[in-house]
Amino acid sequence: MPAISAGQGSATGVYALNSEHHRALIQESQARSNAFGLQASEVPDYAPLKLTELNLARDENRRLYQHASPVMETLYEQIANTHSMVLLTSRNGLILHSMGDMDFLEKANRVALMPGVEWSERSKGTNAIGTALTEERPVVVHGRDHFLQANQFLTCSCTPIFDPHGKVMGALDVTGDERSYHQHTMALVRMSAQMIENHMFANEFPDALRIHFHARTEFLNTLVEGIIVFTMDGRFISANRSAQFQLGLSYNALQAHTFSSLFGQPVSQFFDRLRHAAGQPLSLWMHNGVSVYCQARLKPVDWFANRWAAGAAPSSEATTPEADMPSPRPATTATTAAAAGRASLSSLHYLNTGDPQVAAVLHKLQRVQGSDIPIMILGETGTGKDILAQAIHNDSTRVRKPFVSINCASIPETLIESELFGYEEGAFTGAKRRGAPGKIQMAHGGTLFLDEIGDMPTQLQARLLRVLQERRVTPLGSGKEYEVDVMLICATNKNLKSLIAQGQFREDLYYRLNGLVVRLPALRERSDFEVVANKILLNLCGPGQQVRISPEVMALFQRYRWPGNIRQLHNLLRTAVVMVGQSGSIGTDHLPDDFLDEVRESAHQSVPPAPAVTEDTAWGLSSHPLGSTAPGRADVSAPMCAASAVPSDTTSTHVPMPPSTGMVETAVRLQDVALQAMTEALRQCEGNVSAAAKLLGVSRNTIYRKKDQLPSDVWG
Repeated sequence: MPAISAGQGSATGVYALNSEHHRALIQESQARSNAFGLQASEVPDYAPLKLTELNLARDENRRLYQHASPVMETLYEQIANTHSMVLLTSRNGLILHSMGDMDFLEKANRVALMPGVEWSERSKGTNAIGTALTEERPVVVHGRDHFLQANQFLTCSCTPIFDPHGKVMGALDVTGDERSYHQHTMALVRMSAQMIENHMFANEFPDALRIHFHARTEFLNTLVEGIIVFTMDGRFISANRSAQFQLGLSYNALQAHTFSSLFGQPVSQFFDRLRHAAGQPLSLWMHNGVSVYCQARLKPVDWFANRWAAGAAPSSEATTPEADMPSPRPATTATTAAAAGRASLSSLHYLNTGDPQVAAVLHKLQRVQGSDIPIMILGETGTGKDILAQAIHNDSTRVRKPFVSINCASIPETLIESELFGYEEGAFTGAKRRGAPGKIQMAHGGTLFLDEIGDMPTQLQARLLRVLQERRVTPLGSGKEYEVDVMLICATNKNLKSLIAQGQFREDLYYRLNGLVVRLPALRERSDFEVVANKILLNLCGPGQQVRISPEVMALFQRYRWPGNIRQLHNLLRTAVVMVGQSGSIGTDHLPDDFLDEVRESAHQSVPPAPAVTEDTAWGLSSHPLGSTAPGRADVSAPMCAASAVPSDTTSTHVPMPPSTGMVETAVRLQDVALQAMTEALRQCEGNVSAAAKLLGVSRNTIYRKKDQLPSDVWG
């Protein structure tokens, strides 16, 4: 890996096409192209590898492909609809993978810019891929800079990708129409390549000391931090590009150094300082006289065995050998063991039941395994976002660590801060003696699942963003910070971009959370309904119990819209299984009356395709005036997820309305049913809003918004 100059090393800098450096680089490449015997007017080689050969090449570059694919998707989202494409190549310039705008992909195919084609300088002359790999540095080749005339309608920004040992392993490229060239495209490509390299770096050296450093503390744990790796006795192993830039030394030059020669102190002294740092960044003086702040990542190897025995709980990574972390609650340990036991049942593979949409979601998630990229799961209420989050954890390397879930909508606003961040003794009235760790601390080393993230109070969003950026948490009433290392998964049934526009959700937090966004389809949109229903049924049946769904009921189920999605189906089948007994078929007589009424009404209604369903519209509680033409509509099949969640003996019966009564009357009726379901749930839960919301499968806010329309005697 060559030394990186100030002009080429900054991931956020602008690439200067008119610089002397660039012109000299292009001239040298053009000279090499002539020496290869290429002719500028010749037709490019259009023969890609056969699919079997391409798959073999991808297999040989599996590590690169796995780490790069999710980053490529994020990069493409940033350049979509700009007549561009993203490409990944091997070290010899063979295109392994590409994605882009369909109109531009067609143009690119005309010059063989596609998977299975080699774009080295020897094959295509001066081009960004071949030249970047030859020079081992970022390169923009714009328009007439291309050697072959056929390629001069392109503008390409490419940077090599280095493995953790300083060797070129491939390249990342963004190519577009020369007329759409943007000077900041290269910055996006460099940042994406740095992300790929840092992901590989984090997993490459399990038994080593990793120093993360930067001259400014706010840049620790960001893309631009330097990472340098040493053996436990201080011998140099590797360094990322940012570390080389800050140290002013190339990878080869660093081979001759040790921790002591680079930072002016023995590594043993550094360990002593770590033990007293209490998780705070330490200052180091580099060999060039520049002061930096650093954190250490230490894997729990035998060298620290006596320290773990002394009372500090080991974690997958710790900032200090003796991290002073509060002990996790017993429930967290039980959750960890239970998760490990369920791994074979609740894995991503188990969730693949044949629907192409779900299969695509699972495929994306499998490709980011091991990368710790934040994952955001979108989908209507009841689509199984929590089940998917557990499966992601179970398939991760963190499976033997805690999986901690917190529903941001089910905890009162007055308590959510202490639940998330923990508190010290005396932090507030009613606080436990000796305090308590928060959910974030409890998830250290494992996975933190923030369900219904869109309902998090705005005043807490800034604190969460700071924790995610700094990877430290400060309990309420404490002046001490604790290191936290979590894989983050969020879920929401809300449109966060709309909340951002309304000032109810922080835009910077949104972009920190959405590393990979996946959307779970509604149950009515899935092609695998019968498989899903039978799997739920199998899990609900006890030992020796044999219950099946009759063909009549299955046909009825498949005509229904399922506004409550999988949760509603689960509740319905759970009741039916109890009614059937030890064996038999679920018939219509085992289904709740309100559900059957709903199905009969649906059969008489002409139901157009449904818009995105929120909890209010799904419950018939839309704020739009009844009968108005506002976006969305009262869904005639909507509220029964609420009614079916309430015991049948507390759900009022109602007289079916004739179809001719119209949408206004239907909406009024739906609202009445939903309000009754809330009333009965609150009475059953003795006024506990959180418990009632959980029983109904909605957020607390959905109930609170209708407080004025509910009887006063139901509130605790």
